[in-house]
Amino acid sequence: MSKEKLKKTTIGGQALIEGVMMKGVSVGAMAVRKSDGSVYVEEWELPQKKWYNKALFIRGCINFVSQLKEGYSCIMKSAEISGTLEDEEEPTGFDKFLYRVFGEKGAEKAAEAIAGLISFVVIAVMLAVFLFLPSYLFSLIENAVSADISMWKSTFEGVMHLILFIIYMAIVAQMKDIRRTYEYHGAEHKTIACYEAHKELTVENVRPMTRFHPRCGTSFIIITLLVSILVFSFIPLEPGEWFGIENRLLSTLLRVLIKLPFIPIIVGISYELIKLAGRYTNVFTKIISAPGLWTQRLTTREPDDRQIEVAIAAMKPCLPKEGEDDNW
Repeated sequence: MSKEKLKKTTIGGQALIEGVMMKGVSVGAMAVRKSDGSVYVEEWELPQKKWYNKALFIRGCINFVSQLKEGYSCIMKSAEISGTLEDEEEPTGFDKFLYRVFGEKGAEKAAEAIAGLISFVVIAVMLAVFLFLPSYLFSLIENAVSADISMWKSTFEGVMHLILFIIYMAIVAQMKDIRRTYEYHGAEHKTIACYEAHKELTVENVRPMTRFHPRCGTSFIIITLLVSILVFSFIPLEPGEWFGIENRLLSTLLRVLIKLPFIPIIVGISYELIKLAGRYTNVFTKIISAPGLWTQRLTTREPDDRQIEVAIAAMKPCLPKEGEDDNW
């Protein structure tokens, strides 16, 4: 079948713990491989889209936040369903301490709260390093060379963000559990590609499909990082001079803080670009899709047949009903 005849669907998904989540026009579904080998499938009705879900640039930020929230909820539920959270080991000393202080029921909630706090701190530290390190590193380089290189500051920061992100993805890809999640990620993409090729959703048809897709979340992140290079180029290179700040560390911190309000703008622009990349196939969309498709070599892996079965189980409930239009 020629590329011109390939369908462009709005159906998208996300890899879970031993499973896949899909969202169609009006139905969302998740399928998870349980420890006994069976496949658990859950469906839910999706809310009707409001005006802000269709507004250019605004919809990007709103959809991004809602997808993060729903994705996190599905991941936690999939971990529970798959049996990943089952702990067969003896309680640790810390567990016993929580039991003594809070009791059996209270200990569970206390452990969840502590785990949530630790996760928040880790994410905050990682985000701070991601935003702060490139700016501070450039200030050190600028101080070390005699020539004026300030015009390259935004470009340097953007490239460093890309490098840090790719290094991080390459490192976590070596973890066993993450590798399996990336295999389900590949199964998700292959299943959508099979549907877009107008083929029946069977393991045999899905298996040879590509595991790379232009509407992937990985591609969205890469496009966001690239767009940030352009947007941040409009931020003053040395905002600390406005306030007479000579300390390099404080001046760099101020530049990072000034960047934060621009993030919704960057996300909005990036969302519209990913929409274009998913809808059209031309020179422009191929160029903007290329970096993300390349990075998907890190975030997707070839799935086995059992993982493909799970992705198909998640996909089928999301197929458009009679009268529904799922064209991208």
